[in-house]
Order: sequence, then structure tokens, then C-alpha cells
Amino acid sequence: MPITSLPSPYGVGTLGQCARDFIQFLHRAGQTYWQILPICPTGYGDSPYQSFSSYAGNPYMIDFDDLKKEGLLQEEEYASISWGDNPARVDYSLLYSHKFSILRIACSRISGVLSERFQTFCKEQNVWLNDYALYMSIKDYYDGQSWQEWPETLQKREKDSLEAIRQELTDEILFWKKVQFLFFYQWDKLKAYAEENNIKIIGDLPIYVSYDSADVWAHPEEFQLDENLCPIEVAGCPPDGFSADGQLWGNPLYNWEYIARDKFRWWVERIKAASDTYDVVRIDHFRGFESYYCIPYGAKNAKKGKWRKGPDMRLFKEVRKQLGDVKIIAEDLGFLTKHVVKMLNASGYPGMKVLEFGFDSDNTNGYLPHNFKTTNSICYTGTHDNETILGWIKSCDEKTRSYCKDYLGVTKDEFVPWAMVRLCWSSVCDTAIAQMQDILCLDDKARMNTPSTVGANWKWRLESFDKLDDTLAERLAKITAVYGR
Repeated sequence: MPITSLPSPYGVGTLGQCARDFIQFLHRAGQTYWQILPICPTGYGDSPYQSFSSYAGNPYMIDFDDLKKEGLLQEEEYASISWGDNPARVDYSLLYSHKFSILRIACSRISGVLSERFQTFCKEQNVWLNDYALYMSIKDYYDGQSWQEWPETLQKREKDSLEAIRQELTDEILFWKKVQFLFFYQWDKLKAYAEENNIKIIGDLPIYVSYDSADVWAHPEEFQLDENLCPIEVAGCPPDGFSADGQLWGNPLYNWEYIARDKFRWWVERIKAASDTYDVVRIDHFRGFESYYCIPYGAKNAKKGKWRKGPDMRLFKEVRKQLGDVKIIAEDLGFLTKHVVKMLNASGYPGMKVLEFGFDSDNTNGYLPHNFKTTNSICYTGTHDNETILGWIKSCDEKTRSYCKDYLGVTKDEFVPWAMVRLCWSSVCDTAIAQMQDILCLDDKARMNTPSTVGANWKWRLESFDKLDDTLAERLAKITAVYGR
């Protein structure tokens, strides 16, 4: 359940009461984990996988009512603002237009004990915070332009130019640091509340970062860029049964030779930050560490890409050496070779079994529970990149639909979502996770993301908590107990 999808009066789910209410629902339902999407600021296409920073928190998730309790806002300063006329969808343009003006008011009132905590926060987060705050300040100064459009001296971070604009934008830099302080101040409180209710949070670490990000601007040496700081090749996936053109993500690729010589410092710091933030870290596109797909920069689709060797287990041996046993889930979906399987097994991390993928061939399909060969995995009904179960069963071909219903022992499409949840819970996998949309039996109007499309994604919201009542909690708790979870 993405945090942004929670119901709240302010246009988007936040770290405030709506998140605490959801934790209470999970607690009543006898659950252990809440898996979320990346909490970093959303960039191009409003995607949490195209962020301005892989470390920063999303300002949209900062809760106004909790800021009021801290004495940083007055209700009349935010209560009457319109966040859109559809409570089931996030209106990102309105959030962008209104949220920051209110946050500026709150930031201007940070004082006393909070000011002392802010100073401590800045010291603790200096690995990324200074570069991020400067980057966002310059970005605003140039009307939101990506850093590739800034003056060349700023693109290339020439010392005199950076110092001059740092002096000019002192107040803005302070603002962006304070926004991050408020986010993580609220996040830490929410995390503590989850712990009190025996709920662990599974976070999401995208494998790639956005080209237009503080990460790439501040550390261009970590990426495959030419002398003009343009990507040489970009990330994506090759054509497959789901997409004839493949997926063109457009993210810059890593300079693994440089990173390896540096003992994988950049990646170890990133994984450490994620493991400090979450209880468990899901690493996106795990197969990309064994070998990764490269698409020529400027290509219109992913057809002409090629595979190149990645760092494989060298990275994860270094992670274990420097950080110990970090709790990681490997998103091992996509085109898997024997080498990818070997890397996953060597890592010891659990992979993913997605039930929605299990019915498109025959009874030997590896995503069908009777073919699961290990308990060290996570069983999912579907993911944020898939149709909801109800949307999927209504859209698939008759052969697939018939086989799925026979497998589940149901006769109607409407029965499939909960039958799939039950199948997930009954699997041998150590952990079972369902999308909230599937537990609520919602159709594809509630789909979170359609890969390789822009404009309609990441917007779904639960309108209210009315449907998350005691009846639903008891139903979920019952099958959780039945299968010993």
C-alpha cells in the first residue's frame, strides 16, 4: 500500500494520522509487514522511480495536522486549500502548486528543541543533504530546469561558480534542508508507531537513479557519462511477451569499474541509508547486478540494446562485509538466466513469486505454487506494475481465465481476488504479500502503474477508511491464522 494512496484531506496520503490508521488496521488484521513504494521525491511522470534524490524524502508526504501539533502551522493556513475534486486520484500539479508555500511557513517557525534537532539532523545526513539542498535550490532558481540546462560552470560543479551561487541561495538551501528534516522527523515517529504495533516496514530501493537528480549531478564519476556529462547508454528492458518495443527507462547506467575500485562505497552508503530507514529493503531489478541491458542514448525504444556484465556478487559481498546481514528482498523478476539464479542463490536473499504470472502457460509454470522449490521467497498476488487481480482476470484470454478459476476452485471473476490472496497465504513461501487493491477486490481503475506509459500512473488513492473495517480485518486475520502466518 503506497503511502501516497492513503486517504487524507490534503490531496495525498501522508506520514500523519492516515498512516497511523492504516498501521492500526494491519495490527487488527494480524499482519506483520507493510510494503510501500519508494518514499523519495517524485520527478518525471510523478514516478517514485524517477526521483531528484535517492536519499531524500518526498515533501508531499509531510503531514500538515502533525505540523500544527508541533506549533509550526495554524489550521487556517492550510485547511481551505483545494487539492482537487477527485479524492480517488492524486493531483500532482496541485500538490506542486500549493504544498511548498505552506511548508515555507512551517520551516520559518522551526525553533527551540526542534532547531537543535535540525542541527543534529544536518550533521548526521551530510553524506547527501548538502548536495541535495544546493541542487534543489539551483533547480528552483532556474525555474525547474534539469541540471543539464544550467550554465556549464554549474553543470560541471566548478568551485567558484558553486560557491557564488551557494552564497546567493543561502536561504533557499536552508529551506530545502528544513523540509527534509520535517519529513524524517515525521518518518521516525511513524516508524516508532509501527514498531509499537508490531508492524515492520518493507521499503523499496530502485536500482537506477534519475539522470535529473542530485545523485548524478553531484557524483557524475559513478555513472557512464561522456565528456559533456551526457549518458552514453541508458537503462531499460528488452522486448518480451508484454512489450514488443521493450521498456526504455532512460536512467543513466553505472560506471561499475570505478565503483568497484572505490570498494562499492556509493552503493554501500545507499543500502545503509535504506536499511536505516526501513526494516526490510526490497532492491528493484535485482537481475541488473548480474548483467544489465544497455540502450543507446537517444533511442526511441529498447529494441537495439545489448547485455553487459554487472558486478554480480562482488557488490553484495562488500555489503555484507561492511554492513553485516542487511534484510533484503531481491526483486528477481524479468528475463532470468542461470547466472542470475546463481547470483540470487549465492546472496541468500529471498526472491519474488508473483501469482499473476503463473497462469499464462501450463501447469509447469514456475510461478504456480505447486512448483515452488524454496521457502526462501516472497509470494505476491501482483505488484504495483501489474493489473489488479480483478482487472487481470477480466482482461485475460478465455483459456487463461478458465485455467485460473479451475486452479483456484472458483466460478466467478469476482471471487478470484480473494481466492488468489488465500493461495498466496497458503504457499510455502516464508512471506506472503497482497496489494491492498486485491484485498479490496478493486478493478483496474485502481491500478498503480502501467510500465512504459506516462501521465496516468502513481495516482490511485483509497477514498476513505470505511472499507478497512473490522469485518475486513477479521477476514484477513482469519486466513492469516489458518495458514500459520
